[in-house]
Amino acid sequence: MKLLLIRHGQSVANSEGRWQGHLDSPLTDRGREQARALARRLVREGWSVSAIHTSDLSRAAETAEILGSALQAPLFLDERLREYDIGKLTGLNRGEVETLYPDVLRALDQSPVWPALPGEEGNEAFLGRIVSALDDFRSTHNQEHVVVVVTHGRTLAMILAHLLGLDPDRHTPFRFGNTSFSVVELHPHRSLIVCLNDLGHLEQGLR
Repeated sequence: MKLLLIRHGQSVANSEGRWQGHLDSPLTDRGREQARALARRLVREGWSVSAIHTSDLSRAAETAEILGSALQAPLFLDERLREYDIGKLTGLNRGEVETLYPDVLRALDQSPVWPALPGEEGNEAFLGRIVSALDDFRSTHNQEHVVVVVTHGRTLAMILAHLLGLDPDRHTPFRFGNTSFSVVELHPHRSLIVCLNDLGHLEQGLR
């Protein structure tokens, strides 16, 4: 089975520099155009998709709807694919975090491990829901299927960390642009990254 892992298009909170977590921020017009550009590329390249599984947060769900319409693939909302819940940091920008939680921001910038955030979800619960979703994908789809997963930056990073056996409590080495796609092949005893953070469908002005 191939997983086509996609980050949502630009959201309003992205454009304002706000940390989102579970904040339900819609796409901007730019985000919708990013999603349409990705959809055109996937159609042009002939991707045959069995299903699209998406976070139920609107920035991901709307991205998935644009892709689903173009690819004529069934779409399934799944709250397990939501972004990490960052608790009291939700909706704040970096300056506000620095003012309200300077020690937390310092730890985020300097610590090799994920620090405790006030009111956060916790990595154990986060990883648990992601693994549950991945297990369901494996049981529902066969080895020949291409499955699209539309989700969020840290969720994508945790998916890859899990598939590659990385420590989930450490900062991951992955960064994903809006509507980037990555392809992972899932085999019985290993996972292979075919491409990572591909933004080739976006003109420079849309990145």
